[in-house]
Amino acid sequence: MKRLSPVFSLLAIGCLASLAQAQQISFERLDRNGDGKIVQDELPERAQRLFNRIDTDSDGSVTEEEFNAFEKIRQQMAQRANGNRPGQGPQQQVEGVKIIRDINYGDGSIKQQRLDIAIPEKPTTDKPLPVIVLIHGGGWMGGSPGPFLSRAMPLVREGDYAAVSIGYRLTGVASWPAQINDCQAGLRWVKANAEKYNWDPNRIVLWGSSAGGHLVAFMGVSADDQSVDGKLGPNTDQSLDVAGVVDFFGPTNLLTMGDPEGFARHNDPKSPESALVGGPILERKDVAKAASPINYVSKGDPPFLILHGTKDPTVPFDQSVTFHDALTKAGVDSTFIHVVGGGHGFGGSEINQQVKNFIDKLLLGKEVEVSSKPIEVEPTPRRRPRPQPATE
Repeated sequence: MKRLSPVFSLLAIGCLASLAQAQQISFERLDRNGDGKIVQDELPERAQRLFNRIDTDSDGSVTEEEFNAFEKIRQQMAQRANGNRPGQGPQQQVEGVKIIRDINYGDGSIKQQRLDIAIPEKPTTDKPLPVIVLIHGGGWMGGSPGPFLSRAMPLVREGDYAAVSIGYRLTGVASWPAQINDCQAGLRWVKANAEKYNWDPNRIVLWGSSAGGHLVAFMGVSADDQSVDGKLGPNTDQSLDVAGVVDFFGPTNLLTMGDPEGFARHNDPKSPESALVGGPILERKDVAKAASPINYVSKGDPPFLILHGTKDPTVPFDQSVTFHDALTKAGVDSTFIHVVGGGHGFGGSEINQQVKNFIDKLLLGKEVEVSSKPIEVEPTPRRRPRPQPATE
């Protein structure tokens, strides 16, 4: 059995305990296609980085035995933490940042329409601040706005930006287009409340990863398309235009997700994509097409920054390749960074700097370079198995 370092143990509590709050996590709940094992993309996005540590025999899947062993460690660590676990109870504030959580951005009829905001305590200017609007991932069936707000926290803390993280209805509650309609309503709330919070409604960048990358990409290319405007909430007089989009490895064509070798599971009737479109994806191709950002690309779309790991085991790398090609062909300013060796999730100073440059250039007008130069990321090293005592 692989031992978890204290850091990874605490991270595991944050990732997995938040799924079940105070209740025990069910293997059957995570095994969405009922095949008796969990593959990486069946885990919520925040827990996927721990997959190699749960998969103790390194065969690419997690059995119920492996899961239960990991869950036992999680419960022990949770008890030691005496209830102060990440993802449970009041979330901590960040020095230099005022955070307001759980704001209803709709008309109150849909409880999932909630968002969190972060405002610098000492902004660098008295003028309205530009806003980074974040949308979380989780396969459209998991995740919450709070944790993803941390993506923009370093930029907020510097005083140049405010940030808003939007929650939306997950597929356990509603299918497409509920997810995008909620995000549209959240964006409109940001604009409608700009004067109250001293924000600039004309300087907004969207940022999302995985399923959130899909949603921000969709919003970026469909702002002028009335056919996909849900017009939810009390602020339908506000536009959906944004200054730019940061898309981290988001699906862009649901009908081709299962095409590359090794990705056929995306066409499974119990896949996250099938849950999104409200039925087996191969039987609901019209909905899948309507939910695919690549089908809405046009010349007037805002600038895009796309990052995708070349070894992403969850969202095929080609999803971003073809989307970037479609954007550039239409005359849209698109920068595509290959994260060489990166999987489904990555970070690092080079990546953070390029995202900051992109946002600074668009929202602050800074003369900085946004480079498409590939960024190499070392795969997370596996721990070597502990030597076993010799037996006669």
